[in-house]
Amino acid sequence: MSLADWIKARVAALETAARPWAERSRLNGFIFEFLMFGLKQAWACLFGAMMLGLLLVTRYVYPADAPLARYDFLVLAAVAIQVLLLALKLEHPDEAVVIFAFHVVGTAMEVFKTAHGSWIYPEASVLRIGGAPLFSGFMYACVGSYIARAWRIFDFRFIRYPPVWAAWTMALLAYANFFTHHFMPDIRWGLFVFCVVIFGPAWIVYTPDEKPRRMPMLLAGVLAAFFIWIAENLGTFAQAWIYPAQRDGWSMVSFAKLGSWYLLINLSFVLVTLVRRPRAPAAAGAQGVANAVAEPAA
Repeated sequence: MSLADWIKARVAALETAARPWAERSRLNGFIFEFLMFGLKQAWACLFGAMMLGLLLVTRYVYPADAPLARYDFLVLAAVAIQVLLLALKLEHPDEAVVIFAFHVVGTAMEVFKTAHGSWIYPEASVLRIGGAPLFSGFMYACVGSYIARAWRIFDFRFIRYPPVWAAWTMALLAYANFFTHHFMPDIRWGLFVFCVVIFGPAWIVYTPDEKPRRMPMLLAGVLAAFFIWIAENLGTFAQAWIYPAQRDGWSMVSFAKLGSWYLLINLSFVLVTLVRRPRAPAAAGAQGVANAVAEPAA
């Protein structure tokens, strides 16, 4: 039995054992659904959680005199994780494509941003382009991986999803503004308004247990940006990278970064539509918990 099948069987057994308890009352049902929501979220964050764990652990236990620089180790470890997840069928091949695309897009931004002093990678390494070590692209890939996995695990459907041209226009303008605001007017406030216009009427339908739920897409983006901001604080605390204001000691990342992360989330979401096509809600119920959590790669 493969690891993916073993996990699927364990989750199915958990669901079978807990379902009678969940059906005893509405409160029990709510608690069970909330727990399933958390379980699915944790599974969607698999790659990101592993990378964040590596950043924190290597900050304190990686030998300072090791022949392989910590940043270079993180590059090799990230690649090894990807190979392992694919080999164990814990990740779909199209999710690996998303991770590669985000790595390219993120690395390009990192090279530009570090050259302009937006943030710093304080440690030496060989596997880098300019001031950006190659592991930095995997930080963006974590976001793409989460969205692609959550899309499959929660069986995302959409109500009033914006036209393709509008979503892609927003994404391209947001990505361009990350570069151009250094020497041209910053249009992020206009982009926020644009997001409200095109995503304001849209709802994301997701299935934490048996019954589909829905949430405004704007709220989903804000919540995702907030949790990425928390992860960013952990990443800077581990000195994977630091901002100029953190040179003399760690301090909390500015709340202003939430706006940047919100735009990046929307950009990331649109990029994921290259492999996950937005669909309207299905007439029948979505897939069960066990199938969603541990669906093996095709």
